[in-house]
Amino acid sequence: MIATFRLELRRNRGIVMWCSVVALAYGGVIAGFYPTIRENTALIEEYMAVFPKGFMAAFGMEGSLADPGVFFNAYVGSMIWPILAAIAGIVLATRPVAADLDRGFLELPISTRLSRVRYLACAIGGQLIAMAILAAATVTGVFVVGRVFDAPFDGGRFALAGLLAFSFGCPIAAVTTLLSVATLSRGMAGGIAGGVVIAMYLLEVVAKIRTDLGELARLSMFDHFQLRPIIDEGTFPLADFALFLAVAAVAWGAALLAFRRRDLAA
Repeated sequence: MIATFRLELRRNRGIVMWCSVVALAYGGVIAGFYPTIRENTALIEEYMAVFPKGFMAAFGMEGSLADPGVFFNAYVGSMIWPILAAIAGIVLATRPVAADLDRGFLELPISTRLSRVRYLACAIGGQLIAMAILAAATVTGVFVVGRVFDAPFDGGRFALAGLLAFSFGCPIAAVTTLLSVATLSRGMAGGIAGGVVIAMYLLEVVAKIRTDLGELARLSMFDHFQLRPIIDEGTFPLADFALFLAVAAVAWGAALLAFRRRDLAA
């Protein structure tokens, strides 16, 4: 089982490395602009006032961009992290079952003494480590470069933001793993998972623009992923963190149970 887990980590390193490079580079560039934003706050706020408040809220720009929490939530929490989490989650979750079955590789590990459950558990462990590395890279790029430019970023609060980002990515990988086992099709599983993420994002946008539909936002995972209170106030949303992990645990658990008896010839 240890050998299988190590193999899974090696197979993950490509996507993890490139996504981490993107996260670090993007975070560094965005953080490099923070001093300019802070020095021109009045001008930027005057420009932002032209747009409807609901429109700006839909993209996480509620308040001043000179505020570290608003800045991070707008440029990272609402933009780059959901994209990276979805890409990595879908690619890594569809490979161990659907993609490997299509390539004929899956027959090799499940023909050994290693049980199906342990095989998929190794893959899930690899997904957890990959998501943790990507979340850390996403936060680190912004924090380190921001501190170079004397931005008032708090390391502890940024670490907590990274922890919530990690929990946000877990349900994406977990649900995709379950879909991969259920469909045995990488394209179908990835398409459904990606469609659900996009639908939840659009639901959040519509709920912010149409205040009369605000209650619908609770159905979106993006509504439970708010980084501004963490960075500005040091308030960690334990309920949302637990919700993300609970959904991930249930989906991964269901995937393990389903894979145990799944007819791979279907």
